[in-house]
Amino acid sequence: MKMSLGQFSAAAIRLAAWMAIASPAIVTLPGWAQAGCADQCEKVTETGSPRASINDESILLSEIHNIDQLGRPATTVKDWMAQVEAATTQVTGVKLNRTDTELEIVLETQDAKPLQVDATKFRTEGNSLIADIPSAVLALPEGQAFVAENPTPDIATVQVVQQQASSIRISVTGNNALPKTEVTLKAGAFAYSLNPEPEEPEEEIVVTGQAEGSYFVPDTSLATKTDTPIRDLPVSIQIVPQQVLEDRRIRSIAEGIETVSGVVEAGKYFNGTNDFLSIRGFTVSRTLRNGFPENAGNSPISTIPAIVLDRIEVLKGPSSVITGAIEPGGIVNYVTKRPLREPSYKIGFEAGSFGRYQPSIDLSGSLTADRNVLYRLIAAYEHRENIQEFGNSEITSLAPSISVKLGDRTDLDLYFEYSRYYANPFISGVPVLDDGSLPERSLYPGYPGFNEIDASDRRAGYSLTHSFNENLQIRNNFAFTNTFYKRRQVYVDSIVEDRFLRFGTFDADESYYNYYAGIDFLSKFRTGFVAHNVLVGFDFNYYTTNAVSANNFDPTVVPFLDIRNPNYNALTAKPEVFASPTTVTDRKSYGLYIQDQITFSKQWKLLIGGRYDWISDDTGSISLDGVRTTSVQNDGAFSPRIGLVYQPSQNVSLYASYTQSFNPAIGRNPDDKPFEPTKGTQYEVGVKTDLLNGKLSATLAAYNITKTNVLTPDPDPSLAVQGFQVQVGEQRSRGIELDVAGEILPGWKIIASYAYTGATVTTDNSDPSTVGNRLANVPQNQASLWTTYEIQKGDVKGLGFGFGLFYVGDRQGDLENTFSLGSYLRTDAAVYYRRNQFNAAINIRNLFNVNYISSSSYRLYVDRGEPFTVVGSVSWEF
Repeated sequence: MKMSLGQFSAAAIRLAAWMAIASPAIVTLPGWAQAGCADQCEKVTETGSPRASINDESILLSEIHNIDQLGRPATTVKDWMAQVEAATTQVTGVKLNRTDTELEIVLETQDAKPLQVDATKFRTEGNSLIADIPSAVLALPEGQAFVAENPTPDIATVQVVQQQASSIRISVTGNNALPKTEVTLKAGAFAYSLNPEPEEPEEEIVVTGQAEGSYFVPDTSLATKTDTPIRDLPVSIQIVPQQVLEDRRIRSIAEGIETVSGVVEAGKYFNGTNDFLSIRGFTVSRTLRNGFPENAGNSPISTIPAIVLDRIEVLKGPSSVITGAIEPGGIVNYVTKRPLREPSYKIGFEAGSFGRYQPSIDLSGSLTADRNVLYRLIAAYEHRENIQEFGNSEITSLAPSISVKLGDRTDLDLYFEYSRYYANPFISGVPVLDDGSLPERSLYPGYPGFNEIDASDRRAGYSLTHSFNENLQIRNNFAFTNTFYKRRQVYVDSIVEDRFLRFGTFDADESYYNYYAGIDFLSKFRTGFVAHNVLVGFDFNYYTTNAVSANNFDPTVVPFLDIRNPNYNALTAKPEVFASPTTVTDRKSYGLYIQDQITFSKQWKLLIGGRYDWISDDTGSISLDGVRTTSVQNDGAFSPRIGLVYQPSQNVSLYASYTQSFNPAIGRNPDDKPFEPTKGTQYEVGVKTDLLNGKLSATLAAYNITKTNVLTPDPDPSLAVQGFQVQVGEQRSRGIELDVAGEILPGWKIIASYAYTGATVTTDNSDPSTVGNRLANVPQNQASLWTTYEIQKGDVKGLGFGFGLFYVGDRQGDLENTFSLGSYLRTDAAVYYRRNQFNAAINIRNLFNVNYISSSSYRLYVDRGEPFTVVGSVSWEF
């Protein structure tokens, strides 16, 4: 049988329709094929793609002789133009049908003509679902575009616009995220889902916002108190995820953030697990736990067990807008492990150099069949000695937590944590000798039987969250921290002839209590095409201390110690100490804050906010006969923040920001008036980029921080000797920082950083000679690299290797710049094996046994870095 071209085309239409039914796969018919079955097509909705269902009677091959009825091909230009015009479908109406879970977009066409829809080309762009439909023009009675705002709580706009001369675009934009509502496009007899196919569920639900095993965490709530992609924030923030902490086998916060630019150790807390830190040249004055403050000023929190850490977050620059009173360099937030929905039971054991051993357990799962009540229990005990003779310590940790789902929209998290650090004797800092050298590593600079510390922390709290709907949420938080602290010490008072240590004695019994409570509201809405994420909140912080101490400054009470030939038996009895007045502190602070995260478009985002704090500080003493003398200082300060983000592409963010911070200045003013709070002001610009399809992230930042109202000794010597001060000092820090983290190739991960920090004194009225001095413990150059590679397949799959380099440039040991701390380059290494639920590793710290100073308190007390240290670990998960 002979066929003309028109007959052949019609036959092809029917054959394509027959194949759509015969094939078990999902098939999308092109528009010209749909035209041949317009009367027989019926709707079958399938998430993500359409299915065609066609009456078999209309496509039987035996009916192929009827194809002449479908028309003949064009034989002239006029006929061809007419057919082209006829092939373009006019969309004459757009309707929205809403239900509780679904939004249906109905396209009506002239004469019910079918549209050419290819669901395989549906896509997402940012927060939008996109569908382009070719061979279609808008012919709406009200105009050439259809726009509907806020059709559902999680959808900001629905738009149908003319994209090109002969194609239209349907875009459904969510509020700060892709819509969760099921969005269906209905065109004629066909229905299509615009939502992307759901991803396969993970074996374990990760509640920390980080992919399991990843070196890169894309989101955080630290900077804004809302879960926000880091690339959308006009601040520099680095996160050290759990995998990095485990791969490096860290045991303290200071060790954990060695991979972060601009952060260095500023002092050790008796060699415990919570050290003093410096960020961008300024000492960190507060620590956050899961976003909430757990101390005030420079008060100690003795122990933060590494085993409870899920990740460590570092927000750089002034952050009073979210934390209240704080130093301008930045803040550290450590996030703890939370209960898991799926059962997880892990037991582990570590052993290593200097008698170190640590058994541990980590148990988690559900307490109810419906998984509405989850629990987690973490416990560990660590014992270790030190290269310093006699030194030993132990750390006990217990951390239970519970998560309760009180309803579809209400969640409650409860936690408790107990930790104790005990050392007898504790590891002590050593003096720097006249030639800049240090005593032998094994020297204990004191009398070991008389240096003891016993510090314990108790933490408890809750977080309650209720969502009224997708756009309105209320949160209430409470956190309590209590530290008991006992110290018995024979401390170095001076050094004679660069050889003999002279001592004083000191006893202390102290207690610290910190209470925090906060409530805030989070609302999402739109004003036209501008999206808002508004946070309004209020918090209260009460901090109180009581310190009882006794001392003896008589240098003849304790025998001198010869550092070249020490006789530790020279002191046989505890020296007598004399009680001192009890020091008391009561500080109350109230903070009111507001913030708006504004999205103008996919490219432009603005963060603006402010906070006002009221602080009352009652500091004084109780004499030995019970008389209390106090001095009350009331302060108030406003802390603004504004930042702009421009994203020229999906992988690049450019930002600029301005922020301020404050911190109360407590001291003695000759006129008895309270000092103004110190103020920190920062200007920062930076660029963030995602590489290798989002697997590798980099942040480059440049900043300028000025700290004003710094207290300095009164220029009048007669007043300075009495402890009076004036408020004329100024310090400045300028720098550039680079941080890179992620995966380069499958199995090859990296986290690296570099920082240049120029932190100096710019004004000092009491001693102009110090102007230009560098701030203590701050290197001008600092760099780090930690990288691992794990074999991905084969018989040795799971075998991995780690390598690290940590460089810290020379630093000044004190603000007067009277002595310096040399630079150092430390090398770390690791080898590990992970297979199924079994994990084993060997970690080496300071591979080449470099002798270096990690930080300085003053010339008589500098902290040394650990020597060559090996730790082996093994764990099972079941």
